[in-house]
Amino acid sequence: MDYETIKLEILERKAVLTLNRPNAMNAMDSRMMGELADCFEALHNEKGVQVLVIKGEGKVFSAGGDVKMMVSSTDFSDFGGIMGDVSRLVRAYYTLPMITIAQIHGASAGLGFSVALGSDIVVAEESSKLAMNFIGIGLIPDGGGHFFMKERVGTPKAKQMIWEGKVLNGQEALALGLIDYNVPTGTAAATVDQIVGKLLASPIAAMIETKKILHDTKLPELEAILAGETKGQTAMRQTKDHLEGIQAFVEKRTPEFTGN
Repeated sequence: MDYETIKLEILERKAVLTLNRPNAMNAMDSRMMGELADCFEALHNEKGVQVLVIKGEGKVFSAGGDVKMMVSSTDFSDFGGIMGDVSRLVRAYYTLPMITIAQIHGASAGLGFSVALGSDIVVAEESSKLAMNFIGIGLIPDGGGHFFMKERVGTPKAKQMIWEGKVLNGQEALALGLIDYNVPTGTAAATVDQIVGKLLASPIAAMIETKKILHDTKLPELEAILAGETKGQTAMRQTKDHLEGIQAFVEKRTPEFTGN
């Protein structure tokens, strides 16, 4: 299948998916969301693939959802379809019968960070800028962000971090348990290659079966959170605070929120 915003390479038992909008910092627009959902669903049929690496082309992993798309879209009739694709891509990614690895350099923010946290193994460079920063534009996390944050750090800490929206480097994220490897800048690719080599030299079929057992028990909770995120994000998209947040982002100024 041909894609416009992502690239997929299958190399025997390993696949590499590259987010490919480098001129837009790999921001996820509606096309990329749909293509990711289609790609992850199609990968379920690639029975020979046991490891998937997801990375970003250019200077960053992903800046998150495309704010320019949000600014230009005031028609919410299509928003349900966009959120449907987000839920579809998360569901397909979480249930992939392979070990998934996020290879992060540069920024991984918002929806981009949600997707990264949905990986089985997260590798980030120490200079990375990692943020669940939806709050900065008056939104809530989507892409399963609530679920993956809670899984990694627990409910109380997840709430506090989501509310704060702080930008973390690799060392800070590792200390909090958000990522699994903090590596020197420029070495993420080499580290991931080493991890992939070790995985493929292991009884990986047993590892994938363990993943399936654990993820199957959590899937109903993820589904409930995705439904909640769809409902909540639809409501937040229509608030004055969100409009102020995206306008301030584009104008590069501090937003003035009113709680409405």
